[in-house]
Amino acid sequence: MEGVLTGLHKSRHHGQSVEFSEHKEYAPGDEIRHIDWRAFAKLDKYYVKRFEMETNLRALLVVDASGSMAYGRGAMTKLQYAAVCAGALAYLLSRQGDQVGLCIAGDGGTWEGVREFLPFASSPTHVQELLRMLDGSQGRGATLLPAALDFAAEKAGRRALMIVLTDLFDATERNIPALKMLRSRRHDVLLLQTLDREELDFPFDDPTRFLSMEDDRYIEAQPRQIRESYLAEMRRFLETTRKELARADVEVEQIATDAAPDRVLLKLLARREAA
Repeated sequence: MEGVLTGLHKSRHHGQSVEFSEHKEYAPGDEIRHIDWRAFAKLDKYYVKRFEMETNLRALLVVDASGSMAYGRGAMTKLQYAAVCAGALAYLLSRQGDQVGLCIAGDGGTWEGVREFLPFASSPTHVQELLRMLDGSQGRGATLLPAALDFAAEKAGRRALMIVLTDLFDATERNIPALKMLRSRRHDVLLLQTLDREELDFPFDDPTRFLSMEDDRYIEAQPRQIRESYLAEMRRFLETTRKELARADVEVEQIATDAAPDRVLLKLLARREAA
């Protein structure tokens, strides 16, 4: 997977920008104007200054930890699946020196819509703390994604890659504008919309009580009677999400939690690299 990580990160190239990178010993063909004469005076050897065309990537992972993300009757809940994907991306990015931050979206935190926040860094201890936070996150409470995205944009400051992991359930009329807002602030945005297979296929047959994961509401229904209308509404929801965000140049990857996370990420990164 590390071989295709350029799908998220523009490689560092040596060029003639203003940011100094390192010295290298002079070789025929190097430009004389880049010789470091102070180094020559000290070492009696010619060294050339090298520069970076691009700084390293800054990526902020925004993970939805609301109640609906706690759903899942398979190997992992949606939140656990999102945490695995977020942790893998954080590890790989930090391995090449990129800075990674984490924002866990949910109620009950110090900031509105944000339960926990970890600023940008790339050290091994930083990544360990990030993974610890992901491992300890629990899906509960209401969806406050718009407030969390506004917080993330403010904390990021200059341009960054925002990787948002959420099911995008509840308050879609506010969630989509909030994602578009990130683009308007010049951030790159990648939405990993994480859904359980049961939410996509609605495989229920017997009379069922469906409980809300975010409040005390519930409905009792005959699944066979509502299956077609449910599936039609789900298709409309997914298609609307893709189209609305595509217009704002927000990349959307819709993921089912029964897919192997490593294969999902490999496919995603390879496609971004080829784009």
